[in-house]
Amino acid sequence: MIVDKTERPLSKSSHRSLLGPLWLQVMVGILLGVVVGVLFPQAAVTLKPLGDGFVKLIRMTLAPIIFATVVVGIAKMGDLREVGRVGAKALIYFEVVSTFALLLGLVAVNVLQPGKGMNIDAATLDATAISSYTTNAQNLGVVPFLLNMIPSSVGEAFVSGNILQIILFGVLFGLALAQFRTATRPLVDMLDLVLKGMFGIVRFVMYLAPLAAFGAMAYTVGQYGVGSLIQLAKFTAEVWIVSILFVAVVLGLIARFAGFSLPKLLRYLSDELLITAGTSSSEAVLAPVMLKLQNLGCAEQIVGMVMPAGFTFNADGTAIYLSMGAIFIAQATNTHLSLRNQIVILLVLMLTSKGSAGVAGAGFVTLAATLASMHQIPVAGLVLLLGVERLTNIARAVVNVIGSSVATIVVAKWEDGFDHERAGRVLADEWVEGGSLSS
Repeated sequence: MIVDKTERPLSKSSHRSLLGPLWLQVMVGILLGVVVGVLFPQAAVTLKPLGDGFVKLIRMTLAPIIFATVVVGIAKMGDLREVGRVGAKALIYFEVVSTFALLLGLVAVNVLQPGKGMNIDAATLDATAISSYTTNAQNLGVVPFLLNMIPSSVGEAFVSGNILQIILFGVLFGLALAQFRTATRPLVDMLDLVLKGMFGIVRFVMYLAPLAAFGAMAYTVGQYGVGSLIQLAKFTAEVWIVSILFVAVVLGLIARFAGFSLPKLLRYLSDELLITAGTSSSEAVLAPVMLKLQNLGCAEQIVGMVMPAGFTFNADGTAIYLSMGAIFIAQATNTHLSLRNQIVILLVLMLTSKGSAGVAGAGFVTLAATLASMHQIPVAGLVLLLGVERLTNIARAVVNVIGSSVATIVVAKWEDGFDHERAGRVLADEWVEGGSLSS
């Protein structure tokens, strides 16, 4: 693969914020949110719009950013065989690694058995609290998933913000433009300028990240009380522990074999990971992470193809939660599952976990769809996880971002689209200079 080696300026902040680097501001916002949630719970609940507004501002930019990056990336590649090769490698990587995540969660929940001894009678559970999730779950499945990838109109994909539909249209449009590279160059250049403008908007929005983290965390603690931090603490803690192990061991080994340092990458993405934790949303940092990976030395074309696809197909954190959540409910409701039953659940999750992109509460909806399709584990048992849904969502959102970032770098290296020298300088300078999007 021929990579554009044109020297790009390293990401440096033009000035230092008086409030310190972004990661520190976000951390302070999270801590203040917890304090306000504990001391003033009623007032804290009213702060929810701060987090919601930030996520909506970021989501506002996602559709044009994803479309433009996919189209520009494919159009600049030109070689359709190269596009297919990159896509195939990315999808194979996604499936293998997400399956490892499912297996790790399945093994952990069987060994630790967080639901054992709860002895919950599923007949006594009130399923009305999860009705919205089970309704959305009815739309998941292989055929509905494939049909849902095709928008009724181009406008529908952008209005609804359906990531899969936008990627599909972007791929087709990019392939069409790639056949006439010279004639379509002005259009591709214009889309490239649009992309730069959208990233500029993201930079502005990122200044609001500490305020958003404060509001989101205050709402979580104020709404559910301090008890929400200890309710089903064993299951929540184990989801976090397994997620950390997955990042440290599985992604750590992948990074080691690929020839880059995972700890340095996490430090480089510290701002975005803290924002993800504060807002419980991986969507909130998709655009800035894409920009940072380009700045790190990944070819723009590969970032444009792999990162949005990873956002949809490589949800490693969600995979861990799905396998652990399904077996936890079975344990809590004394539902016996043989090894064969659990293998079937794993196979079903390998499919359903790929069909929830763009659905609100994606992990919860996917779990509901899986349980409903199996007819073994009571769907009403999802009520048991509602109290800690927000807390487990933090872990899986952070892991999703890390997993997709690692995937993008790995595929870029496979395609000789990674500038090692530049990456070394960026990672070294980032820690000293704090050259993040909004520091």
